[in-house]
Amino acid sequence: MHKSTASFYNLAWRWHFYAGLFVIPFLIMLSLTGIIYLFKPQLDQLLYPELLQVAPAAQRLDADQQLAVVQQAYPQAVINKYLPPVAEDQSAQFVVDDAGQALNLFVDPYRGTLLGSQDAQSNLQAIVRTLHGDLMIGTVGDRLIELAAGWGIVLVVSGLYLWWPRGSGGAGVLWPRLASRGRLFWRDLHAVTGFWGSLLLLFMLLTGMTWTGFWGAQFAGAWNHFPSAMWDAVPKSGQLSGSLNDSSQQTVAWAVETTPLPASDPHAAHHAQGAAQVPGSVATVSLQQVVDSAVARGVQPGYSISLPSGAEGVYSVALFADDPRHDATLHLDQYSGAVLADIRWQDYGLVAKAVESGVVLHEGKLFGLANQLLMLLVCLLVLLSAVSGLVIWWMRRPQGSLGVPPLRHDLPRWKTAIVLMLLLGAAFPLVGASLLLIYALDWLLSRALRVRRWVSA
Repeated sequence: MHKSTASFYNLAWRWHFYAGLFVIPFLIMLSLTGIIYLFKPQLDQLLYPELLQVAPAAQRLDADQQLAVVQQAYPQAVINKYLPPVAEDQSAQFVVDDAGQALNLFVDPYRGTLLGSQDAQSNLQAIVRTLHGDLMIGTVGDRLIELAAGWGIVLVVSGLYLWWPRGSGGAGVLWPRLASRGRLFWRDLHAVTGFWGSLLLLFMLLTGMTWTGFWGAQFAGAWNHFPSAMWDAVPKSGQLSGSLNDSSQQTVAWAVETTPLPASDPHAAHHAQGAAQVPGSVATVSLQQVVDSAVARGVQPGYSISLPSGAEGVYSVALFADDPRHDATLHLDQYSGAVLADIRWQDYGLVAKAVESGVVLHEGKLFGLANQLLMLLVCLLVLLSAVSGLVIWWMRRPQGSLGVPPLRHDLPRWKTAIVLMLLLGAAFPLVGASLLLIYALDWLLSRALRVRRWVSA
């Protein structure tokens, strides 16, 4: 075998090993948290029926009456968000900040009773989503997740290269040899689940990468462009709509995260009709007026209303829909009620439409239970491939060592593979930088071991 070919085999084998060593713990965590988040609708109804379910009555209280219930129970709290009932038998929800603690408050919209509260950061789904997004440690966790997702792509590409069929038929590649035992059985299990799950895993990794704070932000900045005429006459706050999102809660869709967050004009309507007038203050429109505006503009149920923050804050109506064609993002002046921005599916660019469709598919929302079950299957394939990969490594590791298992030398297409690795490094900068770092460390370690053997001899 040519020396350069064998050298690359060694490098590819080590890349796959290092990628697996780093990525597998993340893949297991992401799969487990992903499974829990996939079934959020069912789990929420099962865990919190007393908070979510109500008995319908003839007359529903308007949004301002519901708001008054919350203000009476929590007079010192800051009201951040209102979620109208999504169905006749569902409660309304308010998100508030009560002395630094974020709470979800649930209101019976017919009887005006407070059904209960929930810690907005420490409930099951919030914890799962934050773990899934940034390991509950903020920016550092986000970068680690992004790095793991990028190395996951390296793992898939290098794995396909290492296990590419070499004329041995479908056994061990398309289906496992169930009669086999020991390492061969685990090898087949790893290869087959990896083979069938590779495209699905790539899809999950790439759609997940769009939400990351570094690569995802750069990607969104490059592709999420709207006609400038939409914003020419709109006063800007200096913030982006994406500031309404955080790792534990999704408010606005990915496609609008980079759009400007407009500013309200305190001089626009000192005495707006129907405004919530407080003596000595400038009048603001009522919450029910915002609900009416959303309904009048055809926003479907399931939307949230983020309340204004500060004198220039706006009401933001956001629907991150299961079917992205129904997405809606509206920003309204808090004093006049004027709609400053109204962004819909038709305003998205081609890339934004593709990403939004991919994201809701990733989250199991696009076509109901069947979508949830498909994503569950992907998570189970990932878990099976990860666990079998760990078993193979343990069985093939050099005796007395936790290092790279013995190298194989029968692998073709090394030039194509190295070009793919270079392209991956260029496309995902964090991955490229870590590839160079690992290559340098691996080279230094190899040289140190050679020198040690030479000195010993």
